[in-house]
Amino acid sequence: MEKISGKSWHSIPEYEALRALIQTGTATAAAASLGVSQSAISRSISSLEARMGRTYFERTSGRLTPTQEAMTLNRRLDSLFDALDLIDGTSEPVEETLHLHAPPSFAHTFLVDQIGRFLQMNPHFYVRLEVGTSEEVARAVLEQRSDLGLCSVDYSRAGLKQLPFRSARAVCAMARDHPLAEREEIHPADLDGQDLITFLPRQTRRGQLDRILAQAQSRVHLVAEVSTSFAAAEFASTGLGVSVVNPFPIHYRKPERLEFRPFIAPITYRVNFMVADTRPVPRIARAFMRHLRLYTPNDRFSEKG
Repeated sequence: MEKISGKSWHSIPEYEALRALIQTGTATAAAASLGVSQSAISRSISSLEARMGRTYFERTSGRLTPTQEAMTLNRRLDSLFDALDLIDGTSEPVEETLHLHAPPSFAHTFLVDQIGRFLQMNPHFYVRLEVGTSEEVARAVLEQRSDLGLCSVDYSRAGLKQLPFRSARAVCAMARDHPLAEREEIHPADLDGQDLITFLPRQTRRGQLDRILAQAQSRVHLVAEVSTSFAAAEFASTGLGVSVVNPFPIHYRKPERLEFRPFIAPITYRVNFMVADTRPVPRIARAFMRHLRLYTPNDRFSEKG
């Protein structure tokens, strides 16, 4: 790091580029969020890495993945940018309320802990959490009754913007003593003759799984139909049968008697933030999205979206 008169020299534009690139995931999106060119983002990151003598992003297959050093620096920069916000705005923290909407699988297994940590770190904030179906989440955001939604169902609607958060591949959930738990991975053909807990016929994932099983000529015995991955996994943990589910975020509170095995089939889940495209995203919503991206633990079932 360069020193001037014995003091370290810091570049706020470089730090802004780092934070924007971590938050958005691509140089193009980072440039758009800061109102600069993509080349300016690349120059800032290269200059920061050279000045600090560290690698902050790994460049593989055209993607930029933040390193642990980048995540550590980003957390340390929180206080700096909070101070800059105070300089630009009022001298006291502004009390704000986040209206958040999410399905039960997220609210009960993931968001409760994250919201608690978020409020401990930001005591001037307040969160109002509503739980509903994915359709209700999308409608609440569109009607601007909620500032932010979190959902694993893809909604392409006018006025609704989806921002990637996590992605995951399907797993088979089953009790620990289930015969299939002895396998490292499970293929569609392995489900032939198995008791299956699946989703309701009206849900997109049900039709997708039905087609995959039909192509593999797997005939299963349906023992239960449910509306959420959480319910499916709970049923599976009792030994009722096997279920193909999205492991994120239910694995965070997975019962000890429940096992997950990779399901080798083209089923991918994408968890997105939902915001209204017709108004600026509230500052508290941006802060909470940044919090989730920074503090969601790494796991072997999902990755950054």
